[in-house]
Amino acid sequence: MQELRLLCLVVLVGLARACPEPCECGEKYGFHIADCAYRDLKAVPSGFPANVTTLSLSANQLSSLPGGAFREVPRLQSLWLAHNEIRSVAAGALASLSQLKSLDLSHNLISDFAWSDLHSLSALQLLKMDSNELTFIPRDAFRSLRALRSLQLNHNRLHTLAEGTFAPLTALSHLQINDNPFDCTCGIVWFKTWALTTAVSIPEQDNITCTSPHVLKGTRLNRLLPLPCSAPSVQLTYQPSQDGAELRPGFVLALHCDVDGQPAPQLHWHIQTPGGTVEIASPNVGADGRALPGVLAASSRPRFQAFANGSLLIPDFGKLEEGTYSCLATNELGSAESSVNVALATPGEGGEDVLGRRFRGKAAEGKVCYTVDNEAAATAEGVSGKQPPGLLLLGQSLLLLFLASF
Repeated sequence: MQELRLLCLVVLVGLARACPEPCECGEKYGFHIADCAYRDLKAVPSGFPANVTTLSLSANQLSSLPGGAFREVPRLQSLWLAHNEIRSVAAGALASLSQLKSLDLSHNLISDFAWSDLHSLSALQLLKMDSNELTFIPRDAFRSLRALRSLQLNHNRLHTLAEGTFAPLTALSHLQINDNPFDCTCGIVWFKTWALTTAVSIPEQDNITCTSPHVLKGTRLNRLLPLPCSAPSVQLTYQPSQDGAELRPGFVLALHCDVDGQPAPQLHWHIQTPGGTVEIASPNVGADGRALPGVLAASSRPRFQAFANGSLLIPDFGKLEEGTYSCLATNELGSAESSVNVALATPGEGGEDVLGRRFRGKAAEGKVCYTVDNEAAATAEGVSGKQPPGLLLLGQSLLLLFLASF
């Protein structure tokens, strides 16, 4: 019996020592609590009992949460981290807390947050992230939080919200998002509509206001007038047939991407050639065809020249430039893309491929430039009767005419 008492004493002493020295651990109302608040801690301490269900680290001097910071406490249901100096939460810092129900990260300096960690917190009911430096929330940030009831995002630096951000939150009853510097452009219109029709309680709506554009500064979001908004549309075209034109050496492939949308979409070219993929944020050259300042290029005139008017020119087009040319337009409401496959139409010796035969048939009809199943090609008959490599091309003498037409 004496040995059993001694063993129990040793176990109890061991459990007491399992609590990190700056903290106090105990049990209350069936919860195993570790209280580490107001301890001037600069990092999350180690040595917690594995059965801790409530952990308070509020009012310390934590500057970051590294990956695996709470690996010792997988049964955690409540985690309080308010009033620290946390700037970043690394991937994996919270992912192991699958039983977590309450998470308080408010009143910190968080600008870098591993949103993907939230995908593992399906039991979460309360999330407080107010009074931080958050500027962006991914569209799928809350996709797994179907049990979340209260979300606080007020007093951050959010400028816009991706449409559908709150759609997965089917249990949400309270959303606080006031005092953010919203850009009242087309990208925020969906949120205005949602906020006016949802059953979710959204307090302090008088403080959900526009910061930009300047003419709308201070306007309440729920009083924002309708804006002329439309998703992007694109049409990829090329210079019309130049019947009878003499095509000289030094051909230039010329494409034009006609873009529409409100706000004005950003244009991007994606080019897939035998040598690899080329990505171009348009424009990369000025009106004179020379590279813009800050654009990396092997010469003053880039191989692929994207102009501000939506035109794309490739001087001295050859086999290395064959491939798929795509223009992509993007604005706050979405994106649109159009592509064309371009190849030299050169007949093979002793026969022709399918494209070559169809190409020669069109040429016989007097059509110098045409498309076949979204493939662009052109031809010219030389004096000797031999057909040079043909494609959707303009002679150098026609280049200025092409640019002027847009």
